[in-house]
Amino acid sequence: MELPIPLRQGVERLLEKVPLPTLKQAAKTLSDRYRAELRDGRLHMAEEMAVKAYLATRLPATYAAVRASLDAVSEARPDYAPKTLLDVGAGPGTVLWAALDLWPDLEQAVLIEASAAVRRVGEALATEAMTARIAWLAGDVTIDLADLKPAELVSCAYVLDEIGPASLPKLIDRLWHLTDDTLLVVEPGTPAGWQRILAVRRHLIEAGAHVLAPCPHEAPCPLAAPDWCHFSRRVARSRLHRLAKDADVPWEDEKFIYVAASRQAVAPPQARVIAPPKSGSGKVLLKLCEKDGSAGERLLTKRDGDVFRLARRLDWGDSAGE
Repeated sequence: MELPIPLRQGVERLLEKVPLPTLKQAAKTLSDRYRAELRDGRLHMAEEMAVKAYLATRLPATYAAVRASLDAVSEARPDYAPKTLLDVGAGPGTVLWAALDLWPDLEQAVLIEASAAVRRVGEALATEAMTARIAWLAGDVTIDLADLKPAELVSCAYVLDEIGPASLPKLIDRLWHLTDDTLLVVEPGTPAGWQRILAVRRHLIEAGAHVLAPCPHEAPCPLAAPDWCHFSRRVARSRLHRLAKDADVPWEDEKFIYVAASRQAVAPPQARVIAPPKSGSGKVLLKLCEKDGSAGERLLTKRDGDVFRLARRLDWGDSAGE
């Protein structure tokens, strides 16, 4: 999944004169902070060079994860086409770009971002490419959400790893209060990210929300450590991306986990594929999270006829029918 052309071109313009050694050092510093999940009171992208490192090395992957998560929302609710968006911890506008790519009739977006450097870059990228009314607001996601208006789609992507666990319940309460229809939360696909999503999911279900995706049920998660639920999208690396990260492989796999919840109840799928399918001659092994709240592997062979042929086309993260 590639960046929309206007976004890719805007990123290339912003990065074209950045010295490679400077970009590489900024990319390493940013990566170290993300991997360590540092909560030292500093923003990961407080400085302009950190933002540019993010554009070069992280934006394509986070965009792919967000877009895949929104695709799951659209699949669960084919009639859903939000007109308003509230994105909390918006970064350079990743969710906005993905939402507009999927729902081009989006009319209005409010983006909350604490870093002035990120807001400047986000505004520059969006200036000539969007017709939606966009408001960029400064704000700390844990304390500055009091005066906002609700939106049909509320999102919070790759944010929770930057806040303390004690702040999570109040933040989710506030986000759900601001949600007219659907709330999407996306996190890195690590065991820690999964645990944060599980906490969000429990909190939303207790608040009366209906889970849209990825879970085909609202029972407790059937997986137990060291296993964990996550998904993956393969992303092509640009030449600059490879140079900035000293990477030889022309692609990377972005692992992510998400939960989408709605005020509208929908019929869930029968199952969700929660691991890469294993295919062999005349057979396919699927690891499924099932509608009844269980999870396990299911082997399908040619003897299963149409069900087998459908199963052969399924990928990690897809919903599955009967």
